[in-house]
Amino acid sequence: MRRPLDARASLLVLALCVVWGSQQVILKSVATDIAPVMQLALRFGCASIFFGIWVGASEGRNTFNDGTLKSGLLLGLLFSLEFILMGAALNYTTAAHSVVFLYTAPIFTALGLQYLPEERLSTSQWIGIAIAFLGIVIAFLSASGRPIKEILAGDVAALCSGICWGLSNVALRRGRVSIARTAKTIFYQVGTATVLLGLYASLTHQTHVIFSANAVASLAFQTLVIAIASYILWFKLLQHYLTSRLMLLSLLTPIFGVLMGVGLLGDPITIRFVTGALLVFAGVLMVNMQQIFDSLRNTK
Repeated sequence: MRRPLDARASLLVLALCVVWGSQQVILKSVATDIAPVMQLALRFGCASIFFGIWVGASEGRNTFNDGTLKSGLLLGLLFSLEFILMGAALNYTTAAHSVVFLYTAPIFTALGLQYLPEERLSTSQWIGIAIAFLGIVIAFLSASGRPIKEILAGDVAALCSGICWGLSNVALRRGRVSIARTAKTIFYQVGTATVLLGLYASLTHQTHVIFSANAVASLAFQTLVIAIASYILWFKLLQHYLTSRLMLLSLLTPIFGVLMGVGLLGDPITIRFVTGALLVFAGVLMVNMQQIFDSLRNTK
């Protein structure tokens, strides 16, 4: 039985948001050596080897005899499409617009899991989600000089990326893959992503690779910290806590991403961003307010 977030889980998710928020900065820092989509394919490929060995050693020949293959591949497909669609979106719309529409994912996760009583949100919690998403819009959505048709095409692709991310969490809860061990669940995702992102990189001529010292260090971090350690932690949390609450906290990821850009790349920060960030924090607190009150009561 999954439970609402407690202080420990909240702190762990915040740590994950910091790690995931660093992705854009890291991908951008070595983009001249390796195209971002190729970086993703390579990191997922390395992670696939790690999890493939783990799963093979623990389950042997019976690895795919538990009936999880079909739903596992569906999960992997949705996971891969999230990245492919986001890559396509960035060709037409701005990074800021992409962030806004990608982070509709918690909304689609919450909608898709409403059939589960423990995941169902109250009216006040839906208001909290609305406030948090409004914060994302204020913080990141801005005017662009690009043609309106290009912007719309990119925004739709980014929205579809968010839908895929949201639905992947629904597939994880509803599909038979939910009974799989953590390593196998991640293997389905990173294995499928390796194939599809590698194919996408090839078709879009983004396979150029220069293994500079910075590129190797970046890939090592992306593989070991993001694709292995953070995914293991995330799926462990998904096994014990309510998915909709965990996903809502992920709205903090782009906030941390911008702050890292400010600290590491010297990017500017605006009052608009600060206002939006405060609304995101307020919305997250509103959704989890009851659990916060219960925790405070239990400590008295």
